[in-house]
Amino acid sequence: MHLLIPAAGSGRRFGADRNKLLLPLLGQPVLAWTLQAADQAQSIAWIGLIGQPRDRVDIEALVDELHLSTPVVWIEGGRERQESVFNGLQALPSDAQQVLIHDGARCLATPDLFDRCSTALQTCDAFVAAVPVKDTIKQVAVDGTIAATPDRSTLWAAQTPQGFAVEPLLRCHRQGLEQQLAVTDDAALLEAFGLPVHIVEGEETNLKVTTPADLAIAELILKQRQLTAAIA
Repeated sequence: MHLLIPAAGSGRRFGADRNKLLLPLLGQPVLAWTLQAADQAQSIAWIGLIGQPRDRVDIEALVDELHLSTPVVWIEGGRERQESVFNGLQALPSDAQQVLIHDGARCLATPDLFDRCSTALQTCDAFVAAVPVKDTIKQVAVDGTIAATPDRSTLWAAQTPQGFAVEPLLRCHRQGLEQQLAVTDDAALLEAFGLPVHIVEGEETNLKVTTPADLAIAELILKQRQLTAAIA
């Protein structure tokens, strides 16, 4: 399976002065945890790492230090995530028919999740890893009042990996560019053009590091995993 990892963020929302994926998390950069999980997955055979030129030296040095068994290829990202993924799709090996896309900031994804997602692409052309929503969700109007309370039983919180057959995803990206359609994940592109997207159950701990609080929670989860492994 081919895997693209967008890692081209600026750290702006995190409040950092550099790419948040290079910030330390339990002795390693955040991105190191993502890469090691993908490397340990049995199904991943190739990794495309999408980043900004300013981070290339640091990220390539990190890849060298990790001594991964899976080949990692550097791909220059774009101004936004959507453009970065499009660059990544165009840089896939010519024989790539399927691809997983996983945000570098979701550093707690397990090798098992990558493998389950790879298996899912044997029975569908597009899916999103997701978990059922636990909270009651309120839809809010522009004036700050509640407009609706959607039925929680039908709501899922989207994660990554997301998986796709390469050809239809590339086609949707090109159509999205032509129509100046801006989306926050790749599944939304397929949805916009009427293509079905399935759900693969994700992991409750597969959070995205967006704020300092997320980083603290990620550290607690990793410490618990290490403790559990040591006891086993």
